[in-house]
Amino acid sequence: MEPGTQPGTQPGTQPGGAPSLEKRPPDPPDDPGTPDLARAGRFWSARRVPAGIVALLLLLLTGVFLYDIAAVRTGRPALGWRRDLARQLAERPLDDIWVLVGASVAAALGLWLLVLALTPGLRRVLPMRRTHRDVRAGLHRDAAATVLRDRAMEVSGVQSARVRMRRRRARVRALSHFRELDDVRADLDGVLDDAVRGLGLARPPAVSLRVARPGRKG
Repeated sequence: MEPGTQPGTQPGTQPGGAPSLEKRPPDPPDDPGTPDLARAGRFWSARRVPAGIVALLLLLLTGVFLYDIAAVRTGRPALGWRRDLARQLAERPLDDIWVLVGASVAAALGLWLLVLALTPGLRRVLPMRRTHRDVRAGLHRDAAATVLRDRAMEVSGVQSARVRMRRRRARVRALSHFRELDDVRADLDGVLDDAVRGLGLARPPAVSLRVARPGRKG
């Protein structure tokens, strides 16, 4: 890079020239297929509560077994519940109802742990567009919904607005107490489209809009 040039300037910039305060890096494209947006993945949850519960249960179970094994090694009899468990496992057939129930519970717990390990979580945090490879940012759903609601309330004729934000869709319900509904809907379409682009999300949600009169279902 030539000295005096700025990252993000156009190729026609003169090398070695003084940096201009009027120029800034171009806005990233809105196409979700571009490399910038492809790297803006969801945030992964630490899942401290499930991990802590599993660790605590394993610690307790391992401690009990180690204590019983150490007691047997020192010449003391094994605990009664462990002898009963060993006898039950040896005598009960595989199609016994309690064996099937225990296997089902163990399989369900294992599947739950696998789902927790393989899914990102943090569904309420929407990843924002990445303008720098070392910086990641996210926007909470409630904050995004508040922005859209406030922008909708700025439209003339809108009495109230309610926004439900999801990862891929924003559902907006507005009540208009004057003006034609078609005019209000057209203004809301433009305002909400600008507001969604202004959020800077990596994958802007589609907007589902309904406009109605107070006291009627839109």
